[in-house]
Amino acid sequence: MCTVIFFSNQINLEKIIADFKVKMERSEFGLRRLTIVVAVCFIALPVLVMVSMTYKNSTFNLSKEFAAEAMVLREKTKNVTRLSTVTESENNSFQPTSLVADKLLGGLLASALDEGSCISRYHSSMYHKTSPYKPSLYLLSKLRKYENRHKRCGPYTKSYIKAVKELNSSHANRTTGCNYIVWLPANVLGNRIVSLASAFLYALLTNRVLLVHHGTDMDDLFCEPFPNTSWLLPADFPLKNQFDSFKMRNIHSHGNLLKNNNMSSSTMLQQPAFLLLYLAYDYEDHDKLFYQDQNQGFLRKVPWLILKSGQYFVPSLFSISTFRKELSILFPDRETVFHHLGRYLFHPSNKAWGLITRFYQAYFEKADERIGLQIRLFHPESSPSHLVMKQILSCTEKENLLPQLDKQKHVALASPFKNQTLKAILVASLHSIYYENLRNMYWMKPTVNGEAIGVYQPSHEEYQQFGDNMHNVKAWAEMYMLSMTDVLVTSTWSTFGYVAQGLGGLKPWILFIPDNQTIPDPPCQRAMSMEPCFHYPPSYDRKANMMLDNVDHGPHIRHCEDVSWGLKLVNNDHKS
Repeated sequence: MCTVIFFSNQINLEKIIADFKVKMERSEFGLRRLTIVVAVCFIALPVLVMVSMTYKNSTFNLSKEFAAEAMVLREKTKNVTRLSTVTESENNSFQPTSLVADKLLGGLLASALDEGSCISRYHSSMYHKTSPYKPSLYLLSKLRKYENRHKRCGPYTKSYIKAVKELNSSHANRTTGCNYIVWLPANVLGNRIVSLASAFLYALLTNRVLLVHHGTDMDDLFCEPFPNTSWLLPADFPLKNQFDSFKMRNIHSHGNLLKNNNMSSSTMLQQPAFLLLYLAYDYEDHDKLFYQDQNQGFLRKVPWLILKSGQYFVPSLFSISTFRKELSILFPDRETVFHHLGRYLFHPSNKAWGLITRFYQAYFEKADERIGLQIRLFHPESSPSHLVMKQILSCTEKENLLPQLDKQKHVALASPFKNQTLKAILVASLHSIYYENLRNMYWMKPTVNGEAIGVYQPSHEEYQQFGDNMHNVKAWAEMYMLSMTDVLVTSTWSTFGYVAQGLGGLKPWILFIPDNQTIPDPPCQRAMSMEPCFHYPPSYDRKANMMLDNVDHGPHIRHCEDVSWGLKLVNNDHKS
């Protein structure tokens, strides 16, 4: 019913509307339906114009992809019109339909996966507020293409079996049409999640298939993210026994290859069958050459890349000119990279989802406001608990984040039966003392406004445990619970907090590290974006503890609030 015709230089909108009026009058359609159709056209038209202008001068040949997306958009427009028609004919007046949760997250998720094997995938939207951040059409197209590639090249397919056989060759044969990146875990769970998202983005940019190798401590945390295939590296992968070997790190690494060839890939006549990309926090200068644009062409010809990193290295991908243009199209809103990729990739397993939903139903479901406190101490000896507690209260009072206590009264004057506000405070920490202090504080005194306050802590493991699967399941569940909050306070340096804020689309208040037994002033600061921080970018010399001079990171990259030498993505309208 609605056809929009536009040219690159002008759009005859008045003629379109006039034509619509004539058709409606001749068909004896009511004025209400005309209003609906015209409104739909007004909604669709700016989208198409924006797409046209955005891609007019692009160096990428995306016309076919966007033609397909435009067809989808047109069908959705028709469906909206049909829905309006049905509603009007049945009720004789237009009534807005009830809102339903967007279970596909704005198109991020494919609809072809089994719901029973991963309940969280299509139910998570009912536990979060609807995200105001919409994925780009190009990202959606790129994800669907990736899913097809993974299905064609994934574990135990003919292409995979052939590619594995070619690993024994001394050089790249590249006869399968499939290239791979194998992710290896490093550090704690938060680091693993942000680095895995980085690896997936690199796979998208370089048309590789991501395969994940993790130990038993990550079993049953996440669902499979891709339809009708697996992202898990098969147990019989021939290089598995070499992943942590001296030979892999010092002979088969990309950095070592460059080091032995005068830091240049141009002198290498043949690409090896596989290479290790060592991008962990302690990488050397020759490893950092991965981020130089001239080395990406060489890496594209290596069939197998083995990546070890516990870092969110996405900001430095934006600095590589080969990727910069496409990244700007994938993510016009720069600070949504992890928000979109994290919600696409990381769905709690049914085991973890049970922990999450039982907590939510018991403590969050009826709350009017949910407040998350994530407290992580990396050096407890220099940050005693009483000092940290004072800092938490100083931050939350200054920023008006927690309900204020009425220290002069013992009972709230407001009647508990008249519109009393219920606020739930979730404390995520290895230690229980902060939860106990807050619980006692709100038990002993009423609040100024008479709110009912509940303070909850799902677990307190007391110390960081490594190699413990249940410890990681609990940690993952609590990250996800924090992402469901309305207000979030996190700790400096904590990837645990980064994951929560990214999944929830939240800009948290970050607690700074106490200095010399003194509460910082200010005690906390609002994050400039919801993106994680890249703790050890190539521009930072860890051994010398200094930044390299005269490094231009561009308008969308800033130094992090909590790590002065770290980098994070922001929108260019952010005022530093």
